[in-house]
Amino acid sequence: MEREKVLLVFISFEDFKKNIGNENFHQKNTDKNTEELKNLTMSAGADVKEVLCFKQKKPNPRYFINTGKLEKIKHLVKSSKINLVIFNEEITPTQQRNLQSSLDIKVLDRTALILDIFSQRAHSREGKIQVELAQLNYMLPRLTGKGIVLSRLGGGIGTRGPGETKLEADRRKIRRRISLLEKKIEQIGTQRNTQRKKREEKEIFQIALVGYTNSGKSTLLNAVTESDVYVEDRLFSTLDSTTRKLDVFPNSEVLISDTVGFIEKLPHQLIAAFRSTLEEVKKSNLLLLIVDISNPYFEKNINSVKEVLKEIEVDKKPMILVFNKIDKINKEKSERIKIKYKNSLFISALKKDRLSELYDGVKNIIRKQYINITVKIPYDENRVVSFIYKNCQVLKKRNFEDCTIMDLIMNSKYCPVLSKYIYREGQG
Repeated sequence: MEREKVLLVFISFEDFKKNIGNENFHQKNTDKNTEELKNLTMSAGADVKEVLCFKQKKPNPRYFINTGKLEKIKHLVKSSKINLVIFNEEITPTQQRNLQSSLDIKVLDRTALILDIFSQRAHSREGKIQVELAQLNYMLPRLTGKGIVLSRLGGGIGTRGPGETKLEADRRKIRRRISLLEKKIEQIGTQRNTQRKKREEKEIFQIALVGYTNSGKSTLLNAVTESDVYVEDRLFSTLDSTTRKLDVFPNSEVLISDTVGFIEKLPHQLIAAFRSTLEEVKKSNLLLLIVDISNPYFEKNINSVKEVLKEIEVDKKPMILVFNKIDKINKEKSERIKIKYKNSLFISALKKDRLSELYDGVKNIIRKQYINITVKIPYDENRVVSFIYKNCQVLKKRNFEDCTIMDLIMNSKYCPVLSKYIYREGQG
């Protein structure tokens, strides 16, 4: 299929009087949003032919943009043979219908674009269900009569996923499908909860990798666990949560999970649909916020991730800021960022550089759950000795006629098991 030719439209509704003297910040913000939407569009499989940036005081209720600007878009659509217009802001179903009627081509917003990319990236059964649910919730208010323009748009961005038959279905059938998908996700959530409860019963330490899309989370997971999780240098290369065992602390089981990448203005439909996947983040003991240090807008990306973490109520969890891809910047820039972010880590997951610093950072967090004790074990307590070697780190061992005295580092959760064997010097 021929790649679609896209016109990107950015509208700024900022108070111009308030922003006098702050034009530089406004321009940087516009540049960042423009670059990101370009990348999203190319990631969806289309070509960006033109980009328009406008300013206006408030959205036009009928067309979102003012009629004068609409005429400029009409002219550009014809002269550049554009067949798709994408707005960086979310537009209402009525505005979308009016724009498509006026321009006589397909019109989408940022939310529809991201949903389309997710529909291409979802491979697991769970991922496909979650994305389809998000798409149908987005499409439902945009379906009237026999499916309006959507049913005759053909292929391309915004029409993948649920499929043409669903787009032509009436609201009742769509709602039934949504209800069925919600039940399936609930069942998946129940299965995940069962798995989590087993981990919690064992008190397994859980780490979640979070970060802006394409920050290198999957690459890091592969580097620290010697796995082969799918990795590609593009936005949302993987959607499915992956969990692996991390050998980082002696006699302590640690699990690390890769999660879906975040993005600025992540559609609320996706947050709702991916709630079972995001539970991996909510139930974790530690968050590693992975940052692409080579991205010129990395600070804005950090804020976007933190906003999503706040929305899902995990922003108070222990967190380590991990700057990735240090191999892509010069030493001067790296040192400048290190001064500003003093308690952060700086690594290259791809080159496996400075991973030892990451391990140390994780160990320091886990170590807070551990205590140093000395135990005195009679020789006939072989079962206890076996338990110690399986679950504790033995620092020192002294053998006597009737017992063994051991200096241990152990998780405080094992205190009830070993409390009666605790030994203090001078006890005899």
